[in-house]
Parts: sequence; C-alpha cells; structure tokens
Amino acid sequence: MNDSEIQSIKARFGIIGNSPLLNHAIEVASQVAPTDMTVLISGESGSGKESFSKIIHHLSPRKHGKFIAINCGAIPEGTIDSELFGHEKGSFTGAHESRKGYFEVTNGGTIFLDEIGEMPLATQARLLRVLEYGEFIKVGSSKVQKTDVRVVAATNVNLLDSVENGKFRQDLYYRLNTVPIYVPPLRERGADIELLFRKFAADFSEKYKVKPLSLTENAKIALSKYRFPGNIRQLKNLVEQISVLEMEREINTDKILKYLPADSNYLPALYRQNQQEDKAGLSERDLLYKILFDMRKDVNDLKKLVHNMINEDIIDRDGIDSALMESYRNAAESTSGKENLPAPYVLKNPEPDYDFDNIEDISHETERDESLSIEAKEKELIIKALRKNNNRRKYAAKDLGISERTLYRKIKQFEIDD
Repeated sequence: MNDSEIQSIKARFGIIGNSPLLNHAIEVASQVAPTDMTVLISGESGSGKESFSKIIHHLSPRKHGKFIAINCGAIPEGTIDSELFGHEKGSFTGAHESRKGYFEVTNGGTIFLDEIGEMPLATQARLLRVLEYGEFIKVGSSKVQKTDVRVVAATNVNLLDSVENGKFRQDLYYRLNTVPIYVPPLRERGADIELLFRKFAADFSEKYKVKPLSLTENAKIALSKYRFPGNIRQLKNLVEQISVLEMEREINTDKILKYLPADSNYLPALYRQNQQEDKAGLSERDLLYKILFDMRKDVNDLKKLVHNMINEDIIDRDGIDSALMESYRNAAESTSGKENLPAPYVLKNPEPDYDFDNIEDISHETERDESLSIEAKEKELIIKALRKNNNRRKYAAKDLGISERTLYRKIKQFEIDD
C-alpha cells in the first residue's frame, strides 16, 4: 500500500498523524479488511482502537451490514449473555418478552468487542462457539441458532497474562488473535501530538467561536515530553479546557504545564515484578518473604565481613566490644528508670553475648532455622484457611490474600492433604 492510499484512509476515517507505527497499523487493517478473519486490536485506553474496527468493517464486503461496538467492561456480568446472545421470555426475573441479542441483530455484519479481557469466562465459552461454528443459544432456550458475524476484538491489557492467571481462555485468545494489530500510544507517535493539538484547537475554536490556540516552541517540547496516559482522549480534553479557560491564545510552557496533571508513571514503585515472577504468580505474601530473606542475607553478609576484617587484623575486636558497650550504656542513661527500659537496652551482663569466632556458623544455622519457621508458619496458615472454608480453595485463597493458582502451588509444595 502506497502513501496516497494510507492518506486517503486517514482522511476518510478522521485519523490524524504520520507516525510509522500508526501507518503500519492502518496498512494491516486495510489488508485484512476484505477477508473474514478475526482481528485482535491491542493498545492503551484512549489510543483510538475503535477507529481501526471501523476501517476493517467499511473496507470489507460486510460494509452494508450492521456494525455494533460493544464495551464488554461496561455490561454487568449477569446480563452480558442476554445482551450478546438474546433471551427467551421468562428465562429470568424481568424477562417479560423475548429479546434478540447483538449476534442475531448483526447477522451479516461486524461486531466490535472492546475490552474483551473483561468478558466473563462463561461468556467466553459462548463466544468461542460462535467463532468456531457460527452458532449460539439464547439464554433460557435449547434451540441452536446460526449467525454470520465477523468479530473484531480489542484489549488494553496483556491477554497472555490474563491467560496465565486463568482469567481468559487460551483457546479463545488464539482464535481471536488470528491477525493482531497494535495501535501505538500517543507518547510513541512523536510529532503527531502537535498535529492533534492543532486539529483539536481548530475544532474548539469553531465550536466556541474563539481564536484558535497556538503553542510556543518550548511549549511544544513540554507537550511532546508528557506521557499522556489517557492518550488521544486526554489530549482532546486538555485542548478543550485550555480553549475555554485561557484568554491569551498563545500558550507558553508555564501555561501548558498548569494543565498537565502529574504523571503517575513517574512515581516510584515499591516493587516491580519481572516476567518470570509474573508467571510464577508472585503474591504479596511472597513479596514480603522475599524482602525478609534479602534483609537477612544482607545482615549475614555484614557479619561475615566483620569476621573477616577481625581475622585479618583490619579492625580491633576489643575496639568493637568497647564501642558496642558504650552505645548500650548511652542508651540506658538517656532513659529514666532502668526497670522501664525496653529489652535490648537492659544490660544483664557486663560483656557482649556474641562470639565473633562463630559468626559464620551461627549465620548459616540461623538462616536454616528462620527458613524452616517461615515455611512452617505459611503451611499452618494455609491449613487453617482451608479448614475455615471447608476445603473450598477459592475462598481460602481469598482469605489468604493470594491467587488460587498460588494456593494450588503451595498445597502441592507443602504436600497438604485437603
């Protein structure tokens, strides 16, 4: 596909920008449009995924059929089957008459399923049957109905992670992901940010009958460096806000920064899982143990370092003893009433109760004892949670604050007979 064809598609569907990633996504969408292949569009929220579903529909032989966009995350779990596949009269409370679902209404057309990762597992099984055999059953019916619908799905999450966590069917993932299309976030589109700003500024200038906004060079740089977690939707809202509130139409750096909210992506994180730990289903409890083990390792390393320095006469043992005793005494003297001192500051013995010659042996023994005690405590908690919930693992995992997958792994690890 040449540049003129891509530009023609952009003009037809109101897509602004010249980013190579954006152009590639448009090219893939136009190439797959004439087929009946299912397409999975991935990209962050607000990046414009629905525009690509419209490209696929309107450039396909189904362009004269219906096109319906459904947000799976916005439909309650109890009604999504009825919405998609319809229901019979009396099939549930409030079903006063039969109703056609979207798959029946759009026969011969295209359904765009946005936020497909939010679809319940039971509904996923029904959708897989539609994709595999072109058939479905209404809620409350036993009659199999046929439908000829093309499915275009979209997600703003990593569906492979959802598959690993048991929240998304693996067979459905590979059935949907026949042709993947990646829609880049705004921060990866470079100069497109300025183009979109100018486009929105012109639109709101016409809407509110004001002079269009313009950016100084430094303001353009500041705008391009912002991450825009809300993508195009956030930029559009930003331009509308500035168009209404600012009297001066030339926007400098100080003014643009007033309207850019703090980006949470720059905040420090306590811990960030890597891919291997994601796959292992690392829980908060596992993270706590990991931190404790790392701290213990640091203390043991410090003990060994001091031990080696003493053996090599780098530092004086008597000097260390005197320094420690002095610190204890200072702490004791600074607190009135020795009987009220916390345990570490009560000097029961005139000499320290540690032996530098056996530091290394003690550290290894302590590590083994602590490891065993933590495992025993974890096993005890799991057994208590299982007994409390009558061996129902789902509820036991909820009480423990871990995933079912992690609980299964722990039960197998500790050889717990539930």
